[in-house]
Amino acid sequence: MAPPSARTPQSVLFACGLNSVRSPMAESLLQQMFPQALYVRSAGARKGELDPFAVAVMAEFGQDISGHKPQTFEELEDWEGLNFDLIITLAPEAHHKALELTRTLAADVEYWPTVDPTTTEGSREQKLAAYREVCDGLLLRIRRRFAKVGAASG
Repeated sequence: MAPPSARTPQSVLFACGLNSVRSPMAESLLQQMFPQALYVRSAGARKGELDPFAVAVMAEFGQDISGHKPQTFEELEDWEGLNFDLIITLAPEAHHKALELTRTLAADVEYWPTVDPTTTEGSREQKLAAYREVCDGLLLRIRRRFAKVGAASG
């Protein structure tokens, strides 16, 4: 039996504070990479509103997240259950929530500390640059973490 970190998941949940920037970005990036191989969703510790800067930056990557509806862990659980092999948390609040949930769920949890770009001050271009940096960082980590999935499904 492979150690949990080496297992290739079939279902992945990305989680952050509000499910409005980081987790929808990560969900979209991973879903586009492996549209058939993985089941991917995202949720937040609390409910937020989809961030227009996140939508704009993802559009630059050729991905449309404008239809994303932010949801909490509880809403996701009520809607479809929390049957995920892997929960990747991107913010401390989401990490604590995931650890709490996995007391009763058989899911691995990985913490990928990710800067919240909504706190960036400055011009529109400076804010967009912060969101691009978050997106680039997520893309890099996703490629590294899920390289085996590509090999297995390719």
